Amino acid sequence: MLRLPVALAAAVAAALLAAPVVAAAVVHVRVEGKTVTIFGAAEPRVSATTPLDALEQASKAGEFYVHVTSSSFGNYVDQIGLYGGSGSSGWVFKVNGVSPPVGADQLQLKDGDVVEWYYATFGPTGGPPTLVLTKVQKRCYRIVAQDDAGKTSFPNGAVLHVGTRVVKAQGAGGAAVACLTGSHGVVWATAPNAIRSNRLP
Repeated sequence: MLRLPVALAAAVAAALLAAPVVAAAVVHVRVEGKTVTIFGAAEPRVSATTPLDALEQASKAGEFYVHVTSSSFGNYVDQIGLYGGSGSSGWVFKVNGVSPPVGADQLQLKDGDVVEWYYATFGPTGGPPTLVLTKVQKRCYRIVAQDDAGKTSFPNGAVLHVGTRVVKAQGAGGAAVACLTGSHGVVWATAPNAIRSNRLP
C-alpha cells in the first residue's frame, strides 16, 4: 500500500477542506436550435451548478449532442445538435434573460434561475433578441423581446403559434398580446429576427 508522508497527507487534506463546495441549484433550462427547439420547450427543471452544467444535464435528459472546446479564453460550446458555430454565428446563453459577462462554466446558478441556450448570428449591435411568452389571462398571451442586457421591447411582427394555426399579436404597452378562442394546446411565439419563445399551455 502506498503511504503518503505525514506532511504531504496533511497538506492534501487541508487543500480539500479549503476548496469551496459548490451546491447544485434547481434551475429551468431550454435549448433553442437554429431551426427547431432542441430541448425543454416548457423549460423543465434540472439540477446544475453553472449554465454549462445545465446544458450538459439537458443533453443527457434529451439525448442530444453537445461539444465543448477548451481555449486560452476558457471553455466554450462550439456545437449543439447538428450545427456548429462558424463566422459570426454560434451558441450563446442567457440566465434570466441576460447574457452574463462571464463564461458558461464560471457563473454560479441559483435556485429558480432560467437558463436558455440558443443559436444566434451576431451583428454590430450584438445578438438577436429572445422572446418571452407569459399568460396574462385564461386565453391571452403577452410576448416581449429581451436584448442581451435583459431590456424588454415590443417585438415587431410577433405571432402566436397554436398547432398549425398562426395568430397575429397586437401591440400593448411595449409588448405584443394575442388572445385565442376556444380550447387549444401548447402555444409559442416567433417574430422576425428573434429567437423563438418558451411554450405554454
